[in-house]
Amino acid sequence: MLKSLYISQFFFIAFGVGVILIVTGFYLPVLFYIGQFSLVVLIILTLLDALLLFANKQAVYAERIIEPRLNLGDETTIQLTLKNTGNQPYKITVFDEPPYEMQARDLAFYGFVKSGQKESFNYSFKPTKRGAYHWKNIHVFLRSFLSLLERRVIIETPQSVLVYPSVLQMKNFEFLMFSQQTQQRGIKKIRRLGHNNEFEQIKNYIQGDDIRTINWKATSRRSELMVNQYQEERSQSVFAVIDKSRSMEHKFEGLTLLDHAINSTLVFSNIALRKGDKIGLVTFSHKIGTQIAPDAGKRQLQRILDALYAQKTEFKEANYSLLYQSLRKTIPFRSLLMLYTNFETELAMHRALPMLKSINKKHVLVVVFFKNTDLNDELTKNPASARELYVSTLAEDVINTKKRIAKELNRHGIQTVLTAPNELNIDTLNKYLELKSKGLV
Repeated sequence: MLKSLYISQFFFIAFGVGVILIVTGFYLPVLFYIGQFSLVVLIILTLLDALLLFANKQAVYAERIIEPRLNLGDETTIQLTLKNTGNQPYKITVFDEPPYEMQARDLAFYGFVKSGQKESFNYSFKPTKRGAYHWKNIHVFLRSFLSLLERRVIIETPQSVLVYPSVLQMKNFEFLMFSQQTQQRGIKKIRRLGHNNEFEQIKNYIQGDDIRTINWKATSRRSELMVNQYQEERSQSVFAVIDKSRSMEHKFEGLTLLDHAINSTLVFSNIALRKGDKIGLVTFSHKIGTQIAPDAGKRQLQRILDALYAQKTEFKEANYSLLYQSLRKTIPFRSLLMLYTNFETELAMHRALPMLKSINKKHVLVVVFFKNTDLNDELTKNPASARELYVSTLAEDVINTKKRIAKELNRHGIQTVLTAPNELNIDTLNKYLELKSKGLV
């Protein structure tokens, strides 16, 4: 623990007044004695204040309470708890040293804590990048009731916390998918898995099964809930294919499109596994990155989570020809491919189209790409100048370009999801459930 002694402004003012009075006292004897008296009193009070502040070697104890693993893009609360271990009350000022990514240079808290009591302070943090974040020390400034001096106590509390793709979003969507709350605002577009008339078997009821499939005769015989399982619920292979090229570096609400795709992949993978499908992962840019073979179970979800944590943007063009060649070798059976990418121009889409068509012939391909939501505000403005009119026209053209890209992909039989980043999870799950209900997966 390091300590520093800080003299308040009041001390300087009082000291200066005392010196002036002493100097002028040579000519004014009364003022001279007043100055002497004031200076002596000030020195005594200062010594008393120093005694009060430094009487206890360990005057305060502080700790930082933070989750060991944070979720990308989700708010988290960090708590600073301070305990007065001295024998007198203190006025306190607390400074934390958060990660430089927070850019919080004025993170200060003020309070008053009595002897033997605790005081807590909270602040929020929203991580926008995956990786390790480092907190350093907690600085506490103490003042007694005299407030002439200030003591600084540096409490060494270094902490490193890892930020992973959002497990919180994954759990929230899992709860909503397998509960009766799917019709709530914002979740109403998620539809439950339907079934066709091709019966497969009778099985025990588990949470998430459609209650309409309950077999009451089998239930009465077994004295436990039994449901009919249909052909379309057989395990299928599903892949999340993530483009890591520079087009995925655009940001929305602090997160890159790559990070939005990563969070969505985790949500989608968990639901697919819960639906009985096998899930795999492929990442690519100018070269093939991570490849995880499709499998089921919680271990597979953990493998995917660990792989997603390590993904980084490659600032080069996506090589769709290489992707096609790799998929042809590594995925010999028909599968559902959810391709997260971003086409900004029709030219970029047309360059990739031949390979996308070839992939779609062998698999069920869904191209998921992003609306440029930042341009929506430009369309709602009333142009007041030629420049604003030009910007509004350009914004409308970009928005229409995205729609034309989706239409062109659909014309070639390729499924598409054109979505805003904040609606990515819902729209992706909708498309997956739609394809399941149609028996295309």
